[in-house]
Amino acid sequence: MRRIFYLLLAVAIIAISVVAGPSRVMAAGDAFSSLAINPDAEITSVVMPDGTHLPMRIWAAANPRAIIIGVHGMNDYSNAFDMPARWFVAQGITVLAYDQRGFGQAPGHGLWAGSARMVSDLNAVVAFTHKRYPDLPVYILGTSMGGAVVMRAFSSVTPPHVDGVILAAPAVWGWRAMNSFYETVIWMSAHLLPSLTLSGNAPGIQPSDNISMLRALGNDPLVIKQTEIGTLYSLVDLMDEAALAAPQINVPVLLMFGAHDQVVPPLPIGQALTDMQKAHVDVIPACYPEGYHMLLRDLDRAIVWRDIESWIDARGQPLPSGAQNLVPCPWLANGGRL
Repeated sequence: MRRIFYLLLAVAIIAISVVAGPSRVMAAGDAFSSLAINPDAEITSVVMPDGTHLPMRIWAAANPRAIIIGVHGMNDYSNAFDMPARWFVAQGITVLAYDQRGFGQAPGHGLWAGSARMVSDLNAVVAFTHKRYPDLPVYILGTSMGGAVVMRAFSSVTPPHVDGVILAAPAVWGWRAMNSFYETVIWMSAHLLPSLTLSGNAPGIQPSDNISMLRALGNDPLVIKQTEIGTLYSLVDLMDEAALAAPQINVPVLLMFGAHDQVVPPLPIGQALTDMQKAHVDVIPACYPEGYHMLLRDLDRAIVWRDIESWIDARGQPLPSGAQNLVPCPWLANGGRL
């Protein structure tokens, strides 16, 4: 077996010399798709530094007291925030969410933009938000991969200027947290067969207990159903960068995780929390005993929404749900250790 392993490793190394890179990266400046949609939110676009227009949904409260910027997860798009946004609007909080490059209606559907460009885009959206709502506090809500983008942004030269960050099951399962077998398989596959696609329906993985919502995502043409291995490789790079950036976050953080999350392993989440605490980041961890990976759209989603509103309005006070009781998530309570 060892000889076979080294043979495959040698083949992978040779492949690097003939493969440009593990993921196909889109060109800058492409226009976004014109695929027809019927949003309940206002649709606009926000211009990036390179001239690219990214589609944005805005759920506007009549007299907003705060703004939330939604950053969606892998293969999803801005519509991921439709359910919570409707509720937040009723509470006087305006929600903006944009399609990241490669997702939804943004340019390069199915391609990877690169973490640096994703961070640059986030900063441009934050600047747009401050210009449109100059006198209101601004918070970023990142889910899964979106949480990784948000965390990665705080290791950049110009971290986002916001009042706080909400991380819902952030994707921090990077190379350092991955066992050597997974790491080797992903690395070799990405360099040998980078364009090979995999289905997002992993056997035995349940991302949410909201089955009707999952079926709707399966029927949504803007949700990506097949992912190239090279893109998955680049996603792990991003998750690794996000984990390293955890102690550099310089604004208050609400870190939310579901006890039934089967997508992001619990131990990297606990390690990220430990790294934040050691760096004296103002972080509040919250564990949801009935929560899955898609906390904002699970059946118990309203509990999560209320906690976010409470944290925005009265940071430092106990969350209404009692989710700061970390007993159902021992990896959070014990700093990443079971």
